[in-house]
Amino acid sequence: MKSKYLYALLVMFLMSLLLIGCSSPASAPAAEEAAPAEEEAAPAEEAAPAEEAAPAEEASTEDVYIAVISKGFQHQFWQAVAAGAEQAADDYGVTITFEGPETEAMVDKQVEMVQAALDKKPAGLALAALDTQALLPLLERAQQEGIPVVGFDSGVDSDIPVTTAATDNIAAAAFAADKMAELIGGSGQVAVIVHDQTSRTGIDRRDGFLNQMEAEYPDIEVVDVQYGAGDQLKSTDLAKAIIQAHPDLKGFFGANEGSIIGVLNAVKELGKEGEIVVIGYDSGLQQMEAIRSGVEAGAITQDPIGIGYKAVEAVAKALNGEELPAEIDTGFHWYDKDNIDSDTIAPLLYE
Repeated sequence: MKSKYLYALLVMFLMSLLLIGCSSPASAPAAEEAAPAEEEAAPAEEAAPAEEAAPAEEASTEDVYIAVISKGFQHQFWQAVAAGAEQAADDYGVTITFEGPETEAMVDKQVEMVQAALDKKPAGLALAALDTQALLPLLERAQQEGIPVVGFDSGVDSDIPVTTAATDNIAAAAFAADKMAELIGGSGQVAVIVHDQTSRTGIDRRDGFLNQMEAEYPDIEVVDVQYGAGDQLKSTDLAKAIIQAHPDLKGFFGANEGSIIGVLNAVKELGKEGEIVVIGYDSGLQQMEAIRSGVEAGAITQDPIGIGYKAVEAVAKALNGEELPAEIDTGFHWYDKDNIDSDTIAPLLYE
């Protein structure tokens, strides 16, 4: 009887071991099944940074660097051009630098600036050339390195620039000649101060005025053309010398801001207000005050902000593979005391 009892206990003990052995592996698979769940969660954690990286992709357009080199920086005109260029940079999501030599006579300095800009490997270059020939080797380098070049304000004698954003200076200066002829009665002596004879703007404004006078007004004599490098003091001295050498002078055309301020200074210093018809170009506080007071008859205004904007915009479009016209005409207007404060003219002027 006792052996039967022991036998029963042994059977029960073996059955309990069997039950324990069967139940303990059941929890292991649960742990193993949980592991893949953690592995599947890992990619989800890696996906989060991918969504955060999206803004970086948009911001990457700011890594597109465009070098903008003007003919100078001393006149308010160039600062207005810079403002337009910076606005276009914001609109197109690019980074620009805007620089120019201290005066518009510093051709060598501008050449150095362009060379330094190309050394930085810009995506594109916008250039207002002081000399139509001096920069050609650097433009050829830009072409070889696949850097699109856009001219602005003043082009170059080359087909390397993909386009040029500028005023039609020949047409604008011809219009100034028409106004001069009208205001002096179609006959008499006139003189011209131009900023230079090497830049496209200097050449075109001079030739536009002179050719129109020669073609349309045979009774008007252009007695002198001088070059003041856009410098007010130098232009003042030149204008005074011309006025003193030609006491019957009836009209004076200044082809940019620095030139016309020199003419105005000379007219005032020699007491010739009201005796000489003065016509200018661009803007600036002194010129605007002279027009309001009647010392200056009027002037041609460009759209400097538009020039800067169109230049950077054109580079951005070229980088995107868009086709561009050979020339982008940024327009010009005549203004005098009657319309200087109009809604059309006022936004184009700068002090």
